[in-house]
Amino acid sequence: MGIQAIRRAGPTMANAIPARCLLVTAAALAGLVLSARPAAADLKLCNRTSYVVDTAIAMEERGAAASRGWFRILPGQCRAILQGQPPADAIFLHTRTPALYGTAPLASAGDNEFCIADSDFVIAGARKCRSGQHFAKFNAVRPTAIEQDFAVYLAEEAEYSDVQARDAGIQRLLIAAGYDATPIDGIRGSKTEAALSQFIQDNKLSLTAAGRSDFFDLLLDAAQKPGSGFSWCNDTVHTVMAAIGMEDAGVMITRGWYRVEPGKCLRPDITGQPRRIYSFAEAVDSEGRPVTRSGGPLVWGGADILCTRSSKFEIADQTDCAAKGLAASGFAAVDLTERGAMTVRFK
Repeated sequence: MGIQAIRRAGPTMANAIPARCLLVTAAALAGLVLSARPAAADLKLCNRTSYVVDTAIAMEERGAAASRGWFRILPGQCRAILQGQPPADAIFLHTRTPALYGTAPLASAGDNEFCIADSDFVIAGARKCRSGQHFAKFNAVRPTAIEQDFAVYLAEEAEYSDVQARDAGIQRLLIAAGYDATPIDGIRGSKTEAALSQFIQDNKLSLTAAGRSDFFDLLLDAAQKPGSGFSWCNDTVHTVMAAIGMEDAGVMITRGWYRVEPGKCLRPDITGQPRRIYSFAEAVDSEGRPVTRSGGPLVWGGADILCTRSSKFEIADQTDCAAKGLAASGFAAVDLTERGAMTVRFK
């Protein structure tokens, strides 16, 4: 994906780097927008998307490269990740989101590769990966002097303010946790308030809980427990990558991948109240390669053939998968009409 600028009002929105936001209802752009202040400034990341985002940073100086991560940035939050002027000729960013979001926007389609690790890391020689590390694509960002701050803005096409991004992030996770907070628009209307109040009541929280610093942790935890709606639960010792299919306005859409860790459950984001959905999953090892059992891949699916691909995807055309360079995967139909909750367990 190329780099293009996103026009925004005001002088602080420049140098945008977009990435696709793959949603069932619409395709949107997400971008990184960088502005900066003079030498004494701290480098901050500001999240104006409706997603919780984990970010890694890489710096290069005179041919030497270092990387560090992860910095979790909540919707509507600005967080300082470096104090003082960055001691580097170039700065690069890589972003990821928690697995429950599936095809969330990721602005990491750049051409620059540096080493990262799955857990928190500081890597001095980030151009040569060692055991437990692997390459990831980073975007280069070039700061410009604006007022008193270095600031990197992660943004969606909706152009949320900080407050709207926080409310949209709450709406998105309430939906994932089984509450009806639609639409995701960053507006705290009566429907969102009712869903939020029910969540607070169900979890025996105080009336002001939505303002707590750990409120997104509570929402993320709730969205990964079996409950109302549809859930996957992984009873194996392997990581499982899952995909879902559902009809939207008469069109069958497949979406993945959702990462379900061993011993964990996850509720994929399902819009509306579909009568039937479709599920496919496969076990992978620490390198992302398929796990085999009895000579074949360890998969959970069925007879309905739908399209997938190896990287994250959202696919609306299910005809002739192979001709489009896609994989034809067998999904299992899951009937949701007669039960309030349905859990598919991987064993």
